[in-house]
Amino acid sequence: MRPLRKNLRFQMFWVGSAASELGSTLSWLAFPLVVLAMTGSPTQAGLVGAVAMAAETIFGLPAGALVDRWDRRRILLGADLVRVATMASLGLALLAGSLTMPHLLAVAVVNGLAGSLFWPAHGASIRALVPSEQLPTAYAQEQARQRAAGLAGPALGGLLFSLGRAIPFLVDAVTYLVSFVCTVFARVPRRPETPAVRQSMREGIGEAFRWLWGQHLLRAAGGLAIAVNLLVTAIKLPIIVMVGTPVDVGLVMAALGAGGLAGSLISARLMRVLPIGRLLLVGTWSVAAALPLVVLPLGSYWAPAVLFLAMLAAPALNVALGVEIARATPDHLQGRIHGVLMLAFSGATPLAPLLGGLLTQYAGAVPAILGLSACLALCCVAATFSPALRAAAPRVSQA
Repeated sequence: MRPLRKNLRFQMFWVGSAASELGSTLSWLAFPLVVLAMTGSPTQAGLVGAVAMAAETIFGLPAGALVDRWDRRRILLGADLVRVATMASLGLALLAGSLTMPHLLAVAVVNGLAGSLFWPAHGASIRALVPSEQLPTAYAQEQARQRAAGLAGPALGGLLFSLGRAIPFLVDAVTYLVSFVCTVFARVPRRPETPAVRQSMREGIGEAFRWLWGQHLLRAAGGLAIAVNLLVTAIKLPIIVMVGTPVDVGLVMAALGAGGLAGSLISARLMRVLPIGRLLLVGTWSVAAALPLVVLPLGSYWAPAVLFLAMLAAPALNVALGVEIARATPDHLQGRIHGVLMLAFSGATPLAPLLGGLLTQYAGAVPAILGLSACLALCCVAATFSPALRAAAPRVSQA
């Protein structure tokens, strides 16, 4: 079997998604900045981001069903072309001095809808491009893409915005064009290997929920991953409040990003050593054990060091879940299962800052950190007694 690095179709596909992910993080920061520059209103700045997130979340389930019905390659290419047009329109409107709030909101909605179609089609296409034995390495590479974009994108977006308000949006349009070209050369398969039975959209979505509920390992792993992501995201706000100074906050955020990126580089090796159930348990327990240690008053570098070590295990959890979805899900259900899980993660994510903020305001930063860490430990205890996770058999995988 050829090494994954020589799988040119997957590598082209990965380069395209890496470009679009980087572009998305650029515009994610530029959107509120340009709204603040236009209106001076933080509420309106938050509204644009909320609209984009709501559009992608609400349309997630029907989008997954459409991915299992339609030509997946055309979905990927069409979503990229739509986003090229919308981001270019923003950049050109800024250059002309004619950008309006309705234009911004329309772009946010259209991009959210395009993303809700693109990402299930992207997830469903990976299994068709990569042999099963190499899926851990492929998903580790996917995690590295996401972590690197999250680490570099905001800083680069701020720099480009300082050079010109239109520049981040025009660069984002170019990244989607790169993604379009790479998808063409990757020759993504057009349709599922086994066509889905003709049924209404409601019946198709119902089939996905029933199938997922019957998969005990996926159900347990997905529930654990959602809980961990919710609590770890919620704990960031009280940690930021606790460390206080802008320099220390910058160190904390850099440590989180660097730890996640480093963890993505070792996650494939961890999957070759541990079965999925044990990997999920070891990874979650290590995060739960590390997070309470940040409250110790041991200097400015203590919290970033602890968070770096805690985040080393986080990508392995996502890789393990992604590999299990790719291996266990029938191809004609891939889009819908990705849509269901995307809805579950997207629906829980907005609750995290609210939860962290409320606990910090009414209990204080340190009690909030300890309370959220205790909740994470309880999730670990429940997962430890899960028969599905404990019985998960190891799978042999190769780089």
